[in-house]
Parts: sequence; C-alpha cells; structure tokens
Amino acid sequence: MFEQITPFSALLLCGVVAANGALAAADMSSGQAASYAVVERWALPGDGGWDYLTVDPAAHRVYLSRATHVAVVDTTTGKTLADIDDTPGVHGIALATDLERGFISAGKADEVKVFDLATNQVTASVAVGTKPDAILYDHHSHRVFVFNGHSDSASVIDAATNKVVATLALGGGPEFARSDEAGHVYVNLQDKNELVAIDADALKVTGRWPLAGCNGPTGLALDAEHHRSFSVCANAAMTILDTQTGRLIATLPIGHGVDGADFDAASANAFSANGDGTLTVVHELDPEHFAVTQTASTAKGARTVAFDAASHRLYLPTASFGPVETTLLDAQPKPPILPDSFVVLVVAQALASQLPAKP
Repeated sequence: MFEQITPFSALLLCGVVAANGALAAADMSSGQAASYAVVERWALPGDGGWDYLTVDPAAHRVYLSRATHVAVVDTTTGKTLADIDDTPGVHGIALATDLERGFISAGKADEVKVFDLATNQVTASVAVGTKPDAILYDHHSHRVFVFNGHSDSASVIDAATNKVVATLALGGGPEFARSDEAGHVYVNLQDKNELVAIDADALKVTGRWPLAGCNGPTGLALDAEHHRSFSVCANAAMTILDTQTGRLIATLPIGHGVDGADFDAASANAFSANGDGTLTVVHELDPEHFAVTQTASTAKGARTVAFDAASHRLYLPTASFGPVETTLLDAQPKPPILPDSFVVLVVAQALASQLPAKP
C-alpha cells in the first residue's frame, strides 16, 4: 500500500516546511513556494546511449558514461572539458579524490579502468567479474566496490594498489549501490527484490532484507545520518528501509521507467529520476514519515540522476527519440536515439516567477 497525504499530514508537512525551510524559497517575503524545475539544458556532442553519472562538487565536474567513453563536463559552463576513452560498455564512475584517481566500470571488457583525475588518462586496467555495472569508492575503507551484473558478485579493489582484495557472492543480480561512509555498503538486488548490506571493513554480507512493495529495484539513495535507504523500483514505487535493521518504513508512488535516485541531506529530499519524463520528490518529514511533495517535469528518457552537494542541483542526461520500429526479432523494441540530441538537464529549486518559459 502507498502512503497517502491526508489533510492532517498535509498541514503537518506545511508546518515542517515552514520550520526548516526545506521546500521554501530563499525570498520568504514573496510568499511564493519553491519547486524543482529544469533551469538549464546543456546540449553536448556525441551520439549513443548513457548510464550513470557522477559529480565532483569541489572540482565542478560531472562525469557522464557514454557507452564507449566518459565525458567530463564543467558544471559552471555546461561545456565538455575532456573525454576518457578505452572504456567499452561503461556503466559507472567512482571518484577517489583523496588519491587523485577515478575508477570506471567497463561492462564489455569485464574490467575497471583507472584514470588520473588531473589528466583524464587511463593509467591501469583491473580484471573483475562479468559485466561490471554499478561502482563506488568508499572513503571509510579506501576501497572500490564493483558490482558485477552477470556474476552476482562484488569485486573489491584496494584503491591505493589497484588490486582486487576480495570477491563477495551476493546471491542475486546487483544494481545500484551506496556507501554510508561509516563502514557499510548497500546494494539493490534487482532480480531478488532485496537490499543487501555489506561490512566494508570485514568484507562480508551482513544483511539481506526484502523490499516490500518493490519489483525490480534499480536506483538507490541513502540518508546516512538517519539510516534510511530509498530503493526505486520498476513497478513505479519507492521503498524506504531502516538500514540498521532492514525494517520497512514506507512505500511511496513514483513515476515509470526509473533507473536513478539521490538524496539531499540539506533539504531532506529524496529524488527519483523517471524515464517517463518526471522527477519524483519525496520529503523526509522525520525519519519515520515521508511524503511525495512534487512530481516535476523533466524529459522522456531522463532516468538517471546525480546530485551536486555544492550547488544543490541535479543533473539528468537524456536525448530525443525517433519512432519505435517493431520487428519479429525484438518483442520490446526501444526507440532510436536521434543524432546530435544528447542533453543534460539541470534541475534546481526556483520560484514560479523565476522558472524559464516552456519551449
């Protein structure tokens, strides 16, 4: 069952908003409420698909997976600064800024590509499991966790030496993962509808919890301070768990075609990037109570997202699509991506009077 906002809870939400300013505009005297909306569109070169993206807030960089390469974009200008090549089937990018290096999951090579953050040059290749997909750097343990989609496993790399130090059996197909930077890593198992907890120090699975109301979890967000996880699911649902016990907190409705999620600790808002062209905003009133407060318009295909903790903006890549061509060999054909149509949508809070005119 989805939690609904009752008149009482709506009043409570208004009170919380007024108290902490999470959803209020900077100019409170105007009386206008702030909403999330697309405030910029970066038209970027290159054709083909995309997957996860990663933000370096301090360096004002966003790293975009582009199927065969990684595009490095300046978040202050929206312009491409560099391309990192030799990353076949790239899915995700993890940044170890303390070591001045990054790690890329190259799904078609069954490798992780290590690159220099200053030069954007690949410096090493590390063999991992089959079809590495999600990837993260855990600052607590100084290890890279690589989630192998076709091996049902996680490869763990010592970020200082580029050596695999462990391979963890997960018991299902991993999707997105997050670290709480306090010794715990969490990953969705898409085919099991579960959230798995990993001890980042002992390198062992310590929890395996069902995601009630969730079918096919993909994206994952984390409120590390309050021990809450947000798994977004193919059946247009977000399931929220207590990451200390696995207890179900809530299941809420989101849009369709989701693949990515993120969380802003400052506003206590979780976000679901939906391929149907919407962004669902879920507000944490307190660690036991959550409510959908907005369904913002984005664009079709904008299904992955990354949050910039410095600017409090969200970045969502997408493109324009042509008509679907049905064939006997493909029962569920995907629409073709039109050439020269790739964009990154920049979403931020803005007053209604400040929003750009619709095209």
